[in-house]
Amino acid sequence: MAEGMARALLPDSVAVFSAGSRPSRVDPRAVAALKEAGLDISQQRSKSLDEIPADQVDLVVTLCAEGEADCPVFPGDVTRLYWPLSDPAGATGSDEQIMEAFRTVRAELADRIRQLTVDSQGER
Repeated sequence: MAEGMARALLPDSVAVFSAGSRPSRVDPRAVAALKEAGLDISQQRSKSLDEIPADQVDLVVTLCAEGEADCPVFPGDVTRLYWPLSDPAGATGSDEQIMEAFRTVRAELADRIRQLTVDSQGER
């Protein structure tokens, strides 16, 4: 979800890479949650860190405690941010309650990514 949201909200000049410490599959509920927001991530796939061109990375954002623990060091001179968001795939309850968890994370990601844009414009 973060990759799709970042690609949609950040300028085209920003290269966006996404990887997980334990790649698996893109959750269909994530696809549905972003589709509701007009974004299509159906062609995205889960990737591992070794698929990311480390020499092109200057900002690393980890989204969960596992990612923060698994990736304590990233090669190169990078800025690190830790956004401790709940993993909506672990939500319990009815289908609607689980989808609401995905929507909540979608909204939080959008807010934080938009703030990155505002913060970077303030530094110029």
